[in-house]
Amino acid sequence: MSDVITRPPFDPEFAPFLDALAARGPFRLTPEMLPRMRQLDVPLETLDDGLRARGLERRSITVPGYLGDPIELAVIQRIGRTGPTTGVYTIHGGGMMFGHHLGNLDSYDDWLLDHDVVLVSVDYRLAPEHPDPYPVEDCAAGLVWVAEHADELGIDPDRIVIAGQSAGAGLAAGTALLMRDRGGPAVLGQILVSPMLDDRDRTVSTQQIDGVGVADRQMTRFGWDAYLGERRGTDDVSEYAAPARATSLVDLPPTYIDCGSAEVFRDETVSYASALWAAGVDAELHVWPGAFHGFTSMVPDATVSRRAVSALADWTRRLLGEPHPVRAERG
Repeated sequence: MSDVITRPPFDPEFAPFLDALAARGPFRLTPEMLPRMRQLDVPLETLDDGLRARGLERRSITVPGYLGDPIELAVIQRIGRTGPTTGVYTIHGGGMMFGHHLGNLDSYDDWLLDHDVVLVSVDYRLAPEHPDPYPVEDCAAGLVWVAEHADELGIDPDRIVIAGQSAGAGLAAGTALLMRDRGGPAVLGQILVSPMLDDRDRTVSTQQIDGVGVADRQMTRFGWDAYLGERRGTDDVSEYAAPARATSLVDLPPTYIDCGSAEVFRDETVSYASALWAAGVDAELHVWPGAFHGFTSMVPDATVSRRAVSALADWTRRLLGEPHPVRAERG
């Protein structure tokens, strides 16, 4: 019997991107790389010009984070929008170590911003300088502030959705658990795209995606080590830091959760969806065949990427109670 670890194949449409990535040689994340990986890719003026060209505006608010320390929230909405609407509280990815709360804003275009929501992006503090519980507690504190100031933000306090991708999705799941256990604010739904949920490094998919693809086992371990230090993989880790450890998922909001079949977080994502169902939660799971971590952003025109965005758009429409666009009948 062979000890070789096999993995599901990548979708052929991803080959040019993955081949170009592999041609650069092995990627090994180091602490010295983090400052550059935390920077916004474009100047703020350029970002705001791009938002205005899409009919959107941005403002920043400083609010109390964990232990009362200041954190920043970015508020993005349609120019001239008035009246209460759904608020979507977004949490950026980056392994709890890098990323920017204003990065990848165009990733919300095809499924979220056309609903005329108020998007609030939290600038939580990052590990290793701010390890657990800072990131999840910053996210929770920001969400509480948003709910308490919903009127001035133009948000209906009964219609707040949490959304995150990768580590941001793990933090969104942890924040939802904190809100449940602390008695609010209520969350209308949670969107967990390729969530980073489990620090224990025990799944088959972590073994399969090791030195291959995007966000592999090495990077994941690096992130958990930065976040948890020597506690990673021990019993001294809370379910808010690593939601896969939660013993009960009852009373959580309707959930959209997805991943790729060829990504490191696949098995923990599927297990979390199963635990949600076991707890009686309304959850929709998608495992996209041949997809690697972050595929919709990195190869957005691939067929499976378009299918993934379309499925999320459809779920979001149903959550918000908005009709599906009318399509002309074929003659």
